[in-house]
Amino acid sequence: MTALNLTLTGAEVLLPGEGLARADLTIAEGAIQAEPTGRRVDLSGYLVLPGIIDLHGDGFERHIAPRRGAMKQMNEGILSVEAELAANGITTAVLAQFYSWEGGVRGPDFAAQVFQAIAAVKDSTVTDLIPQLRFETNMLEDYAGLARRIADWQVPYVVFNDHLPHDRLAQGKKPPRLTGQALKAGRNPDAHFEMLLSMHARRNEVPAAVEALCADLGEMGVRLGSHDDATAEAREWWHDQGVRIAEFPETLEAAEAARSAGDHIILGSPNVVRGGSHKGNANAVELIAMGLCDALASDYHYPSPRRAALMLFKTGLLDFEGAWSLISSGPAKVLDLPDRGTLTPGKRGDLVILDAATHRVAATMAGGRISHMSGDIAARFLNGTRP
Repeated sequence: MTALNLTLTGAEVLLPGEGLARADLTIAEGAIQAEPTGRRVDLSGYLVLPGIIDLHGDGFERHIAPRRGAMKQMNEGILSVEAELAANGITTAVLAQFYSWEGGVRGPDFAAQVFQAIAAVKDSTVTDLIPQLRFETNMLEDYAGLARRIADWQVPYVVFNDHLPHDRLAQGKKPPRLTGQALKAGRNPDAHFEMLLSMHARRNEVPAAVEALCADLGEMGVRLGSHDDATAEAREWWHDQGVRIAEFPETLEAAEAARSAGDHIILGSPNVVRGGSHKGNANAVELIAMGLCDALASDYHYPSPRRAALMLFKTGLLDFEGAWSLISSGPAKVLDLPDRGTLTPGKRGDLVILDAATHRVAATMAGGRISHMSGDIAARFLNGTRP
């Protein structure tokens, strides 16, 4: 696919260390250039910002399984995901796929299909798609050979979860919504409950299994994260296993432990937009105000990163560059992607163009190619003039 050669003029451009400033921006050969070239496109009335890098999102589930058993062409589902990502200004997206005892769209077999589909289409998409495996740590029978399967699936990023309702299981009580969960997984509810009790009973075997898996994945160069850390002790334990990303810490103490250890902290942008966690966990805005956030992720809602960054700016908590960095240069550092995240010559031509008045996404470009365009801005690109 051919990248465009364009010089964007008249817009306010977010430049590193300068904030929003009226400046020209040239994209050629898929990268940002220092010297103007190509057709000139007048973008007066628009903002040109670094493309959004989404570190963790599972909002794609509805595209690949809109109803149970309805999606047979998984590749088409992933392409539909890309359209939504681009429409929300996302140029690099980590697709967070469960590998869980919950079964159904979160089960191991479905995960394999998702990863195979991502690998099949990613070279034909404009948005950079990165698969992430979310592994439920109590699945002791699945550790054997998992590192090899992760390599086969071309997954560079693994996150560890524990969503077992341990408190209820310790009392021998069935967790809420067990019957519906079992039926979605294609299991008898009683058999599903017995499976949960069995995994809970073996919980003391989990740390050693995780430690060995982390060692294998670390040698493979896989990026590792923990999900929903609730205590400082838990975060410190994960750090000792080489797990240096804390996704959505549930408490202030867990976030502070991550910061003290020099680990990356990812928070959910819906938490910012809603004004708090939907589960009653730590308030993301408060953690950001305390400097306990390196990046915001979409979590389950792709419009939220843009909205969260704009809210942080409009409320005065951060300046525009600081707010936008949480969804651009910050995530680039977490993922160790030095070729993107700022509009600097030599970096990828990843950018999002917002209407200056409404802050809606007008266009998105990734690697110098258009992935989304909507409304009146199309005429600007079609009617651009040569210098």
